[in-house]
Amino acid sequence: MRVLGVDPGLTRCGVGVVEGTAGRPLTMLGVGVVRTTADAEIGPRLVAIEQGIEAWLDEHRPELVAVERVFAQHNVRTVMGTAQASAVAMLCASRRGIPVALHTPSEVKAAVTGSGRADKAQVGAMVTRLLRLAAPPKPADAADALALAICHIWRAPAMNRLQQAQAAARSSRIPTTTSVRKVTR
Repeated sequence: MRVLGVDPGLTRCGVGVVEGTAGRPLTMLGVGVVRTTADAEIGPRLVAIEQGIEAWLDEHRPELVAVERVFAQHNVRTVMGTAQASAVAMLCASRRGIPVALHTPSEVKAAVTGSGRADKAQVGAMVTRLLRLAAPPKPADAADALALAICHIWRAPAMNRLQQAQAAARSSRIPTTTSVRKVTR
């Protein structure tokens, strides 16, 4: 499975491509950051992120795009920018018919380090070890994008089995009608 991980952000949008399957060594195919300047207008920044992600999709042809799920922070401005960059990534993938998976930061940290409370240095160190890299990818947004891709590759088989089990349970249910009788005393 080839997955493009996207760590959304308006100034630095981390991107990384990992290929492999659960239980096997993984391979990094590329890592980088799509950058925009903080003083530019929002529209051109979103266009620049779109163009950057489209270039990654063209070059690496992933089977799936894993995007960090936006979570509530104290800084509303940061949340909005992250959500906007996230939407651009989802739009680019969906336009091409590429499935999108969302993973929370704690889910990614737990998958890669074993702890949902790991810091950026721990995530970078584990990404370096798991992908057999000489050094952690810089900046941290790039390492986070690779961690998203790794998380999805490792969790996809279990997620697929759960979805299949839920679909089977829904299709095996037989609708029943019940009558309720009012009891008076």
